[in-house]
Amino acid sequence: MSSTIDSIDIHCPFDAHLHLRQPGQLLELVVTQITTGGIQSAYVMPNTVPPITSLEMAVSYRQTLESLEPSVQFFLSLYLSPSLTPEDIRQAKSSGVTGVKSYPRGVTTNSTDGVESYEIYYPVFEAMEEEDLVLNLHGEVPSSETGDTCVWNAESKFLPKLLEIHRRFPKLRIILEHATTREAIETVKACGPTVACTITLHHLSLTIDDWAGNGLNYCKPVAKSPDDREALRQVIREGHPRFFLGSDSAPHPLDRKLPKTCTECCAAGIYTSAYLLPTLASIFESAVPPPLAGQGSSGMEGRTIHSPIPLERLPDFASTFGRQFYQLPIPVNPRTVTLIRDPSASILQSFEHHYPHTSSDNDSSSISSALSQSQKKSVSLVPFWAGRFVGWKIK
Repeated sequence: MSSTIDSIDIHCPFDAHLHLRQPGQLLELVVTQITTGGIQSAYVMPNTVPPITSLEMAVSYRQTLESLEPSVQFFLSLYLSPSLTPEDIRQAKSSGVTGVKSYPRGVTTNSTDGVESYEIYYPVFEAMEEEDLVLNLHGEVPSSETGDTCVWNAESKFLPKLLEIHRRFPKLRIILEHATTREAIETVKACGPTVACTITLHHLSLTIDDWAGNGLNYCKPVAKSPDDREALRQVIREGHPRFFLGSDSAPHPLDRKLPKTCTECCAAGIYTSAYLLPTLASIFESAVPPPLAGQGSSGMEGRTIHSPIPLERLPDFASTFGRQFYQLPIPVNPRTVTLIRDPSASILQSFEHHYPHTSSDNDSSSISSALSQSQKKSVSLVPFWAGRFVGWKIK
């Protein structure tokens, strides 16, 4: 390897964009893997089913998460919807809510209740500005069957909306989530200190060639060109404090990522939480994926090094910058995560999870209900870089 660094200390690692889903199929598995990936604090997205649109729902969701994984410091967001009022915003902080997430309607998972026009939310944004809450923007516009908007240019076409919101509410803290283009990076740079940007680890590695034809690498927004990827990597090299880690780890069952019938669409989302910090260190060293573990015992030997990011940038990117922008309190029991180099460290092919199978709501048979409650269903979850050497592990 090109780097002489063999260990990295990260104090209170923070993932500023995490999907955990609703209780039932996947949440009970993935919430316990937050810490195995090295994260201590997490900002959780509200696009569950149903979406988290009220303070009561947010409080209940956080209680569920804390009961399953008490060692993680969870920060909750509300789903921007017509039911959200300025009064809700004024009560949000006391309820433990940190921000509000905007999803343009139909652009990603569970966004059917998303935004069609931002103007109607200006009173909410004004209250957020006054209360110093964060506005999280999924920065895409919906594709158009008759126009020229598609997944490739959806982010670029959203950027004028970001600039308009920033112009009208200059003191409102705004985060453009999971940027994928050079244009997005330059736009955020040109904004004032109240506008920041999250970057995922998978967008630091993937380009269009990696997801076209491979559902496991398909996400929204889609990975773009090698030049766009390089812009993401370069802004981290620069140590810009308004660009930080938001994994956008988004678990989907394998049968949703690789559907078995031609009538089903591939689910958008990549699962990265379980190996988050080790994978991030490996991606810092090279945008090119490491070899598959099944191809031999050589580990990381001979790996192609491309566009490295100094590992010294990792603690700021994965903790300091995000915590500073969100103005987060230090956890009650702060800890430092140490990554150590291990050429033999690899990522599992998949996780198998068994969960209770309940009867349908319209099944009135008590016998049938009792039988189904005792049954278990299984689900396979494939992580990013499944089966590959990663070269790093948590000490």
